[in-house]
Amino acid sequence: MLEKVSVTRYVTPLREGGSLPGIVEADDLGTYVCKFRGAGQGTRVLVAEVIVSELARRIGLRTPRLVGLDLDAEIARYEADEEVQELLTKSVGLNLGVDFLPGSFGYDGEMATTDAEAASVIWLDAFTANVDRSWKNPNLLVWHGDLWVIDHGASLYFHHGWAGGVSDHDRFARQPWDITAHVMEQRRSALPEADARITPLLDRTVFTEVLEQVPDAWLEPVPGAETPDALRAAYVDFLTARLATRIWLPGTPS
Repeated sequence: MLEKVSVTRYVTPLREGGSLPGIVEADDLGTYVCKFRGAGQGTRVLVAEVIVSELARRIGLRTPRLVGLDLDAEIARYEADEEVQELLTKSVGLNLGVDFLPGSFGYDGEMATTDAEAASVIWLDAFTANVDRSWKNPNLLVWHGDLWVIDHGASLYFHHGWAGGVSDHDRFARQPWDITAHVMEQRRSALPEADARITPLLDRTVFTEVLEQVPDAWLEPVPGAETPDALRAAYVDFLTARLATRIWLPGTPS
């Protein structure tokens, strides 16, 4: 599972996002963007972040290192901002830490990227049904001249509908994905080559390894998957079913 470290200091909020992530320092001397379990979207957003970040690594994309951040109640007690204090109080326990990339800046299209890299970003977003990589919010950083993919919480929408159970993985497998307004849309012609390269890198075994990175604390029971291991298996089923189709890949006949 994710390496676990403890928050030693809350530094500042990042008010660009609706979930109010914050910069924190930890006892490994690292600085992280903390995504809080107590934010409105809940722990499933953290699960999506871990799964999609690990898939990104597996297919050759750069994405910041992740850790589990243990937040003590004492950190919240000394926060003066009432909004932040409330969020910290709700988030006592295990949160998600994303390695802070100092000096990075948002992708604006000026940086040259290869067709292969751009198509890999499209492929990842299509496969995981990510709806949040538009020019309005690219969720891409440039750091030391390289492209980094970040913020995958809007992926894997299917788990937000699990209140009634986890059995409908075929629906996700057949669900198309709309490339319109995607930040890399103009590079879609390279998708067939990306698909041919990426597909052999993924299978059920890989998905199982990816899900092992997700902490038990974020895997809340749902009907049909009452334990963390059962819920991990459900995610593996959904991902495996989607990989077996190509309806979701732009340009592929349905």
